[in-house]
Amino acid sequence: MRYFLLGPLRIEGPEAVPAGARLRSLLAFLLLNAGRTVPAGRLVDALYGDEPPAGATNALQSQVSRLRRTLAIEHGPAGYRLAADPDDVDVLRFERLARDGARAREAGDAGRAALLLREALGLWRGPALVDVADAPFAAAQSARLEELRAAAVEERAEAELALGTDPAELLGWLREAVAAHPLRERLRGQLMRALRRAGRPAEALAEYERARELLAGELGTDPSPELSAVHLSILRGEQSPPPPSSRLPAQLTSFVGRDDELTALIALLGASRLVTLIGTGGTGKTRLALEAAARLAGEVCFVDLTSATGAVSAVRTALGLRDTGPLTGSGTRTRTGTGTGTGTETDADTHTHTHTHTGPSSGDAEAALVAALQDRNLLLVLDNCEQIIEEAALLAHRLLSRCPGLRILATSREALGITGESLRPLGSLDTESAVRLFTDRATAVRQDFTPGGPNSPLLHRICTDLDGLPLAIELAAARLRQLPLSEIASRLDDRFGLLSRGDRTKPARHRTLRAVVEWSWSLLSEREREFAAQLTVFAGGATAEAAALVCGAGPDADDLLASLCDKSLVEAGQGRYRMLETIRAYAAEQLPLSKRELTARAHTAYFLDLAETADPELRSSGQLRWLERLSTEHANLRAALVRSVGVAGSADGADHPRALRLIAALSSFWWLRGLRGDVAPVAADMLRALDGRVPEGFEEEYVLCVLAAGAGGAAPGADLARAGRIVAQRDRAFRQPFTAFLWAISAGPSAAAERPELTGDDPWSQALARAGAGHLHLFHSRVEEASRDLSAALSAFRELGERWGTATTLTGLAAVLATQGNRETALARTGEALALFREIGVWEDIADLHVQRAELLEAMDDLAGAQQEREWARTAARRAGVIR
Repeated sequence: MRYFLLGPLRIEGPEAVPAGARLRSLLAFLLLNAGRTVPAGRLVDALYGDEPPAGATNALQSQVSRLRRTLAIEHGPAGYRLAADPDDVDVLRFERLARDGARAREAGDAGRAALLLREALGLWRGPALVDVADAPFAAAQSARLEELRAAAVEERAEAELALGTDPAELLGWLREAVAAHPLRERLRGQLMRALRRAGRPAEALAEYERARELLAGELGTDPSPELSAVHLSILRGEQSPPPPSSRLPAQLTSFVGRDDELTALIALLGASRLVTLIGTGGTGKTRLALEAAARLAGEVCFVDLTSATGAVSAVRTALGLRDTGPLTGSGTRTRTGTGTGTGTETDADTHTHTHTHTGPSSGDAEAALVAALQDRNLLLVLDNCEQIIEEAALLAHRLLSRCPGLRILATSREALGITGESLRPLGSLDTESAVRLFTDRATAVRQDFTPGGPNSPLLHRICTDLDGLPLAIELAAARLRQLPLSEIASRLDDRFGLLSRGDRTKPARHRTLRAVVEWSWSLLSEREREFAAQLTVFAGGATAEAAALVCGAGPDADDLLASLCDKSLVEAGQGRYRMLETIRAYAAEQLPLSKRELTARAHTAYFLDLAETADPELRSSGQLRWLERLSTEHANLRAALVRSVGVAGSADGADHPRALRLIAALSSFWWLRGLRGDVAPVAADMLRALDGRVPEGFEEEYVLCVLAAGAGGAAPGADLARAGRIVAQRDRAFRQPFTAFLWAISAGPSAAAERPELTGDDPWSQALARAGAGHLHLFHSRVEEASRDLSAALSAFRELGERWGTATTLTGLAAVLATQGNRETALARTGEALALFREIGVWEDIADLHVQRAELLEAMDDLAGAQQEREWARTAARRAGVIR
């Protein structure tokens, strides 16, 4: 959650601001000290002043107790502590940003200082602590914060003036600040300097006169020497120092969504002389580099290498350097001489030889460039290095070695790969930033566009489907000129056709989404292209092992993956490799049909093997580890299942059995992770494909398929009846232990209890059978029998180390204890079960358990606790998708 005190008191999160004035004051004071323990005595003083009433300590305890129902407040011997990240409290975030900004300005980093201070001042939404102004602590804290705010304004003004920010951008808020603090001479001097820079010296002198009169009338003093020095400088007609020269292209659109990356990049540039922004095409590397360069103090030069034929000549051109030597207008150097010298010679016979050169040699040109940069403090922005990556890397290394005042910020789809390089990968925008970017660009082409209401889910879907890729989002927003938002969302399956109209002024490879991806693709070797195309078979990313086996790359897989990561075609993280969906869509088009079918079969075989290996582990002490692994691979497992169902009837005759095997192996995983609703439509497709035919030897798998489809209400009646007949005719235990449980859920525990021969003799199945018998006894009010069977089942599940069975049995025992009137112990049992269910992540069971706990608390007359449990139950049910 986030908390706001710089303006009206507000909480951003599920909890509401407390209604009572005293509670709001307590919350505000705890927020001012978030993360720190506050002694009870200090809280009493804050709430009641110097003369607290009798019973103030007890009243404080009661107020804290009310707050603790919704907020994380810890209590210890030393006092009370609100467990919140200080950066989630706007006051504390403001103080940190203002402090860091002032330090950056003092260190000479005006760009970073301006960035930090802008963010700090942007947190203010009105007077601080306005909703608790009557609290005894509020006046002093408000005054302190207003002083910090004014100091931050002064620090920002100093940083902006050092940067050479357009004075037109400064004058408005500087005038407001001076009006609010007319006696602050530093602010007045900064306003005067901004007016002078804007070419308005008369107004600057008038400001000085106003300051002089105010100081004399209010304080009986004269202006400070610092303010008088500014006044004298203007009287003499002296100009303020010009801002550092900057050869950066002006931007025509606002900068949206990369504030954190911008702050980090500026900090990195302060610590490293070579920083490379790397990322796939369309992530906004160039724009971020330009924004960072514009905020740094000193001289800056931007070099676009998009269509450059040579790195040296491109840098020389950007710097405005001319070739040295007596060149002709055509760039041909002519030398004449007499005798046997070199060059052009005129001898005794007046015979003339002419040698021509197209400019200086590369060595001469580079030497001249080094000479021009050797004594300059300059930031060189080398944009789009990937097309001449080796030459750009070599030049960067040589220039940095010989020019101590030089820093380089490079953008590229792969690293330069030289010593001393600091890499800053740039990925996709998060959904919130992507939506802001789309909205900003959309309102530029459609002023009536509104992001809220019915547009909100469409907008989020578009931004998610486009991977948060800035270029794709901007192109999609531009299509609002011709298409409604709903049609843009519906046509994203053909994203390359949809996003085919870009800025005519951009280079050809930046105008459309396809062109951007094609450019990256063209930089790959033939083997890299084949491997990248094969990787598209993975729906949810892949481990290196899976990529090697499925794509048939063998020992080359690691090198190929590393190379694709280096070239920003693949992203790596937490041991997995994935493609942005936009790149995946393009790469899939490049895979020949024969190769695609071969790779798809290998993918399905790999994940069927994984599912069947994992299934028995889900009933062991390794349950959590295997649940996590299957969850990570859920998209791939689902894709393998969909493919097996969808290609039924092809030359591969094992498709239907393979699909049924996948359903059987994954049934317990789907149940434990609450994914039944997600896969029910696929299981229904499987039933339609089978059309009443049950493959021989796969009867149990067919039953599980019917049960999976039934979880979404999608199992036809004929299939349900057929499954019932299969179970009725079965005379031996199920191969898949979870089948008995799922059938019991469908047919009812009594029906299942009548068929003990269906239960396996493995320890997990036997424990589950005892638990089922215990629940059945409880249903029929046979409490002692229920307690006996459930206790035996609990011991068995604990011995196995299996959490779901343990938790399910604990809920039954809690019901037994409640029936016996032992509600305190019952509540403890449900607490233990809840912890286990949370570890597994089975949200439907969590929701049911919160309801059970609410009923226990109501029976114990704890109505507030019961209400909280029901709220948690609703939250869990929403997360499970049971309610909206």
